Amino acid sequence: MNPSDLTQRLPRSPRARLGGFVILPRMLDKGRATIANTAGEYKYACPLDQRFLDFVGIDPEALKGQLAEGKGDGEILAWILANLKNQRTDFAIDAWSQFCEHRVPADIESRQFFNEMQSKLAPAREDVAAWFDMLDLDDYVSFGGKP
Repeated sequence: MNPSDLTQRLPRSPRARLGGFVILPRMLDKGRATIANTAGEYKYACPLDQRFLDFVGIDPEALKGQLAEGKGDGEILAWILANLKNQRTDFAIDAWSQFCEHRVPADIESRQFFNEMQSKLAPAREDVAAWFDMLDLDDYVSFGGKP
């Protein structure tokens, strides 16, 4: 199976880290799948990905160009660290990643959307509170898992 085929397998969890960054491994999976035309319903450079891109100051098209060259995760991380516009310390990366992991819907519209999704996917689950919880749940259920 093609590891970039997101019609057949899940992207990595938004919690997965590369170089200390959450979101990045998932975004790389979606970028590779986009290049291979196998992204399914997943979108590269979506608002979640944009959080990472804004944090480091990397252009999504430039990153996609690196992915198109067939570079592995380690090579992509080295490229990001060499080209990021917003220099970050390890402490800042960890603090940002932890914040992202625990980020919850902050406004009424977002909370309403979140609650509607949870009502459809797993209304009895009380452990789904943060956006990453919802993404993991949505991925799992989308590929046949039972909440």
